Order: sequence, then structure tokens, then C-alpha cells
Amino acid sequence: MGIVFGDIGTSPLYAFKEAAKAASLGGVVSPAAVLGIVSLIFWSLIIVISIKYAILIMRADNHGEGGILALLALISPRRARQSRRRAIMVTVGLVGAALLYGDGAITPAISVLSAIEGIKVDAPQLAILVVPLTVAILVLLFIIQRMGTSWIGGIFGPVMLVWFLVIGLLGLAGIARAPAILAALSPLPAINFMWSAGPLAFAVIGAAFLAVTGGEALYADMGHFGPFPIRLAWFGVALPALTLNYFGQGALLLIEPAAIDNPFYELAPESLHYGLVVLATAATIIAAQAIISGAFSLTQQAIRLGFLPRMNIIHTAGHEMGQIYIPLVNWSLAVASIAAVIGFGSSHALAGAYGIAVSLLMVITTLLATFVALHWKHDPFMVYIVNGSFLALDLVFFASASTKLLDGGLFPLGIALIIVFLMLTWRKGEEIMDNVRTEVRQSSKSFIEQLNVDPPFRIPGSAVVLGRMMKGVPLALTHNLKVNHVLHQKVFLVAVETTEHPRVSDKDRVEVTSISDDVIRVVLRFGFMEQPDVPTGLKVGLSSGQIAAAHLESVTYYTGHETVIPTGLRPGMAPWRESLFAFMHHNAQRPGAYFKIPSAQIMEIGIEFQI
Repeated sequence: MGIVFGDIGTSPLYAFKEAAKAASLGGVVSPAAVLGIVSLIFWSLIIVISIKYAILIMRADNHGEGGILALLALISPRRARQSRRRAIMVTVGLVGAALLYGDGAITPAISVLSAIEGIKVDAPQLAILVVPLTVAILVLLFIIQRMGTSWIGGIFGPVMLVWFLVIGLLGLAGIARAPAILAALSPLPAINFMWSAGPLAFAVIGAAFLAVTGGEALYADMGHFGPFPIRLAWFGVALPALTLNYFGQGALLLIEPAAIDNPFYELAPESLHYGLVVLATAATIIAAQAIISGAFSLTQQAIRLGFLPRMNIIHTAGHEMGQIYIPLVNWSLAVASIAAVIGFGSSHALAGAYGIAVSLLMVITTLLATFVALHWKHDPFMVYIVNGSFLALDLVFFASASTKLLDGGLFPLGIALIIVFLMLTWRKGEEIMDNVRTEVRQSSKSFIEQLNVDPPFRIPGSAVVLGRMMKGVPLALTHNLKVNHVLHQKVFLVAVETTEHPRVSDKDRVEVTSISDDVIRVVLRFGFMEQPDVPTGLKVGLSSGQIAAAHLESVTYYTGHETVIPTGLRPGMAPWRESLFAFMHHNAQRPGAYFKIPSAQIMEIGIEFQI
């Protein structure tokens, strides 16, 4: 209730209002338009959320995990042969992932703004306080992220359950006042209105689409709960409550057209308005919290899959994998959200910017799901018919939302394009770096021959040498040997591999290959939803007998401290882009901290690379 449905559950605060205003002429909306809008919203919830996401898209899971990067991992871009088609597919998937950051910047802003705007219903003179109050709430929300959400997680579900019950009851009361609104249960009012509205229909569709924003959370959060609880909560609680409330708001406009400014709050008796503002604010904070946590999870996946540099990831609760905090992401979202509140000033102004990001994300999700269905050898004819129908609907929503491109739509798209560019720069830079490493790395065979011909001084104990690649000898080891002429009695060459599966079982965690009697190669595999922990992985190898006895408490870990020097001499990236990659590489988290290695046992070897 709290994590998955916070966003879509607070859409009644602004979705119907924006659609009604888009359909109004001279501030008045006709009964036919009201019926058409309610019917359009209802059938959007049925087709887009219930059928597309809850029934079909959620079947495209990556070992239980959902979300845009899970879809991308299913297509296996890292292991597959490079091609133009696959490069385009990866870029499209990254655009979808980056749009979630745009969504993460706007959702807190529009949700909290729309809730606080409720104070204007009874006290218009307080309108000047809406933006400052919203900014204050958002600042507090982002400050408490460091504490983790586990300490308030227990109240998320109950608060959202109360929210859904309240909005459902308010909607039921509205329907009782004008039962004629039930005609909107048929799709005919929506079809008739769209047919007769002309160009106005485009704007109404774009506004009505706001009712399904947040629906992507059903798929993105599937790994946390599994499909059955999400479907049960949707069909059993969220969908009925949302349907009742939208129908109630429509019924209110049938009998009180003047309530168009804020039909959600006008549904409630005047004495309950301030209490409803408090409840709505709590619900929107939960919605904002859910999207912020989702941005943390998405960033973690992107780092694991090699699309972003290593960042400081703080685990705020040891008993739940999803309880993480990433300071850089948190404060970047905070700046973007607060800037959106101050810059746009109202939920009405933000509505256009919000719709375009989510509608494009849904288009990309449908495209990637189509590729996955074909990859899984489903009947191509049925795949194209079903997914093509959904794609056509998504494109209609996107086209209608695009009419707001110059009225704020560039804001989330700009955020997404910047992040996609950074992701592609990082990925391309790492490819170039891997080529450089391969050129200068010594082969395992040559290294062992060198040890036999010119034996170094051997010191007691074991060394664990971390390297990015699973072949050759890490530069940290050869560089140290060249300069200091010493080598531990036992050497483990450790490479960490991130798989395209969310998690890896302990039996598949460790792969050991003996290079010589005293040099052992160890590959540690972690899923893209797991935190790479080298000491823990080595313990798994020790307990299973794959790694010979070694005292991990006393081993020395060697890592490379790489300095990237952009020269513009290598093909692949422009010099200014090489400089950007060098900046990102310089500010990435150090390998020792990222791989959870005790700081007292690390020796960093400085290495320079010219690219």
C-alpha cells in the first residue's frame, strides 16, 4: 500500500481537476465532458494499469525483479555481440531509466504542492504560504532520508489504507448525490466526447493520463513483494477506491460546476477540509518517499550493471536489502524538486511536465517488454498484436502530453537527457579503459614464467589483489612487484563480476582457478541487486573448501588507485568528453570502500592511464 501505490494513490488530488480544466470553456465544463473525462480515466486505469501492468508486464520478471533495468538486463546487453540494433536498444532502455530520475524530481513537488493547495479552498488569503510550506516539507523529507525509511515504514501501509478508505467514502458520497455519473462505467461517453471535442481532446487526454502516473511502480517494486500481493492490493483496495473517488468528483461537477477549481477537496464537508489537507499531505509525503527510495534502488542497479560510477551507498537497515541511502542522489533530487516547486509555483503548472516524463517511460517499457517477449520465443503474431495495441495507446498519451513540451515538459526531459549522456559517457569510458588495461596487462603465463626466472623476495601471509578483469594479472600486483620486488607467499587474484540476475546463490558465488601452486584466480559473482562484498564472498569460498585456508583477518588487499589522463589520442570519445569521464572516474568511490574491505588491510597502488 505505502511503497507501491503512494504515487498513483494521490493522483486524484490533481488528475481529474486538470482534465476538467482542459475541457472547460469559459471556466465551465459541460455534463458530457464530465462523463467523458471520468470514463476516460476509468478505462485508462483498467487498460493501462490493470491489464497492461498488473496482468501482462509483471510477467516479464528477471528472476522475480522488475523495473526498466531488469528488462534491460534480460536482453543481456553486456554479454551479447555488439551491434547497432543492440546499442540502440541499450540507449532506449537508459532513457527510460533516466526518466525515472525526472519523475523522482517532479513527483515530490507536484504531490506535496497539490496537497498543501487544499488550504486555499477555505482560506484563499493563505495562498501565499503554499510554496514556502511545500519547500519546508520537502527539505525535511530529504533531510530524514539519511535515517532510512525502516523506522517509519510500519506506518506507510496503514496511512495509505486510511487514505484509500477516505477517498473511496468521499467518492461514494459524491456518487449518491448524482448517480447519473455511473454512465461513465461504459467507454462510450469517453469515445463520444473525444470524437466531438476536436483539438481539445488532445489536451484532455494528456491531463487524464495523470490518473495513471505511478502505475509503473507496480512493475518496478515487484522484486520487493512479489506479483500476488501487488495484484491483490491493486484489485482489492486501490482500484476500487480510486474509481469511487474519480466518479465522486465527476458527480460533484455535474451538480456544482463551480467546484472545478478543486473538486477533490470540495467533495468533503467544509468541517473536514483541514483534516483532509493533513491526511493528503501525509499521503503525498509517502508517495514522494516511495519515488525517492526507487531512485536509490535504480542508482544501485545502474552502478552494478556498469552504467554509473561507484557511489557511496549507505545501508540504513541490515535486515532489508532495499533500505539504502545514496547522498549524491538524495541531494540532487532535493535541488531538482525544490527548484520545480519554486519555478512552477503550482500543481497546475507542473502537471504538463509530469505527464510527458511518465508517458514516455511507459512507451519505452512497452518496447522493451516486446523485445523480452520475442527473446522468450512467444508467438510473434500475438506479441505484436497485444504489445502493438498497448504501444499505440502509450503513444497517444505521449503525443497528448507533448503539447505541454514548452510549458514545463522540457524540465524532466532535460534531466533525463543529462543523465543518459552521463551513463553513456561512463560506459564508453570504461570500455576504452578496459582496452587500455588489456594492452598493458601481463598475461598469467608470462607472470608465472617471470616468477620462475627471477624469483622475488617472498613475505609471509596472503595477498588478495583486486582487478576489474577476469584474465591476465591486475596492474596493482605487477606494478607493486616491479617497484618493491616482493610477493606474498600466497596470492589470490580476485575479480568481481556483476551478473544480469538480481541475486546469486552461495553455491554459484565463487569460481576458483589455480594458475600455479601459490597464485590462485578467484571470481566472485554478485547479482545487480546485491552489494558486492569481497571479504564475505571469500568467506563463502573458504567455508565451501574452494579456497585453501587463509586468515582473512590478516590478509593484505591490493587495489589500484587509477588516475585517468585524457589526451584525445584514442578514438571513441571527443577530448571534452574524455575530460568529463576523467572527472567522473576521479570522483567515483574508492574500490576498497565500495567492496567493503577493512580500511586497515588495504594498500592502494597508484597507476596512471592515458586515454
